[in-house]
Amino acid sequence: MVFRISIALLVVLVVLGVLLPETFYDVSAAALAGVIAYGGWLFLLIVALIVAFLLYLAFARYGALRIGGEDAEPEFSSATWLAMLFAAGMGIGLVFWGAAEPVSHLAAPPEALAPGSIDAARASMRYVFFHWGLHPWAIYALVGLAIAWFRYNLGKNGQISELLQPLIGRFASGWLAAAIDIIAVLATAVGVATTLGFGAAQISAGLSRSFGLPQGFGLQLTVIAIAFVLYMASSVSGLHRGIKWLSSTNLVIATLLALAVFVIGPTRFILDTFTTTLGGYINSLPDMSLRMAPYSGASWVGDWTVFFWAWWIAWAPFVGAFIARVSYGRTVREFVVGVVLLPSLVGFMWFAVFGGAALHAEIFEGTDLG
Repeated sequence: MVFRISIALLVVLVVLGVLLPETFYDVSAAALAGVIAYGGWLFLLIVALIVAFLLYLAFARYGALRIGGEDAEPEFSSATWLAMLFAAGMGIGLVFWGAAEPVSHLAAPPEALAPGSIDAARASMRYVFFHWGLHPWAIYALVGLAIAWFRYNLGKNGQISELLQPLIGRFASGWLAAAIDIIAVLATAVGVATTLGFGAAQISAGLSRSFGLPQGFGLQLTVIAIAFVLYMASSVSGLHRGIKWLSSTNLVIATLLALAVFVIGPTRFILDTFTTTLGGYINSLPDMSLRMAPYSGASWVGDWTVFFWAWWIAWAPFVGAFIARVSYGRTVREFVVGVVLLPSLVGFMWFAVFGGAALHAEIFEGTDLG
């Protein structure tokens, strides 16, 4: 029932988007604006609590508990496991926003800073670390750990509705459970569509600029079709073959790309940016985690932070289920370190390279990347 209703609702959304694009956009934008305006504070508070809760689990006595039981052994090596986590958790988002987000924040900075100023540059990188660091990975980790524990330690199916059984009790097998699972499916579909749209736009723009291909809907549709074929091929080949190989290859290519920019680009500036931003991020983490704008009425936090938190939450059922599947045999402490801390650190290095190179071009080379 959940699958059929979800498919039907998705078809309705697609048809409305095709037949009434402007109306569909206006309604969606109004709904998003309403959620941000009246629920933004709740997003920030909940995600901050998730980060604190997971760190507590990792370093409390619960950290020694093992997914699958005391005798469970991990299916994948630590390197392969981390490669899978990184590819599933961020993927094309790192490539799309690696340079785009710092440049955007430099032009329209948070905290009422002057556009293009040194303070705006510092804040732009600090918020990039914030938007792609501990908080999004903590969202994934909470859902992934819950699914893994219910599936491998309690013998459940690991559906999202089952995770809420302690809260909804006997309704966990009724209409409320079905509604929760349908919402999870819809959120996943919307999250995937958003990310695929970002990726298709960036790849098609790169192909157009590099090879002179006509930029437009046709090229983007071709990119999406190729991505779909690769996705299906990796899924059919299985977790231990296609997905494992794609994840490892993805990590190698990303590493080589980052190294190339690091070596060819402003190396010292990138290192200084990484160190400075990491210190600013750690120092400002509590403030950024709970910062709204009740006195100025500025929309920056809603447009960026709340939007990202909602995006990560929409992705959480899909990514969480994958993380749960590949994390069998890990302790809770290993899980939190591997899913939250290490990917965050890798993401920081990635954004220091690409964001730092982009800001250097904007500030010191006079290049207009906006």
